[in-house]
Amino acid sequence: MISKIFKSVAFLGIFLFMVSCGESTDTVESGTYQGTIEEVEPSKDEIYVKTNDNKTLELYFKETTELTRNGSTVDFSELKEGQKVEVEVEKVGKRLDPISVKIME
Repeated sequence: MISKIFKSVAFLGIFLFMVSCGESTDTVESGTYQGTIEEVEPSKDEIYVKTNDNKTLELYFKETTELTRNGSTVDFSELKEGQKVEVEVEKVGKRLDPISVKIME
């Protein structure tokens, strides 16, 4: 009986931990997607993009990620919540690597 209670409490603890650890994100196939920036994490070089088909993409910028506005390269600090963007991503396992991010406005 105690073993069953312990297992139930352990399962509940793990479940609550997983739920409280941030947003639920989606994995999509490699390709180009348009959407809106929902969150910018400058300390992690990370953005969350809600695509036009309602998927949330978690993107960690790499040194090779191209970030542009009107065809010119811009700094990560130019990214703001609510901006429209076009992102090209490469699916690597369950991770999405951003190849390019274009600020559309």
